[in-house]
Amino acid sequence: MRWTDIQDIAIELEEAHPDKDNLNLRFTDLHKWVCELEGFEDDPEKSNEKILEAIQMAWIDERED
Repeated sequence: MRWTDIQDIAIELEEAHPDKDNLNLRFTDLHKWVCELEGFEDDPEKSNEKILEAIQMAWIDERED
């Protein structure tokens, strides 16, 4: 996975961290959790606030489904 795989990352985050409050999280934590996902192979330095916000929103939507 890469930073652009927003939906795949959201699905994996929900599976890996179903107990985490994905509404009130720190982007530093989110960044760490994404980088720790199995299959994540992108450069950790290539993320930014816009990407992390998109991942958070997708994760929230994933949990609501």
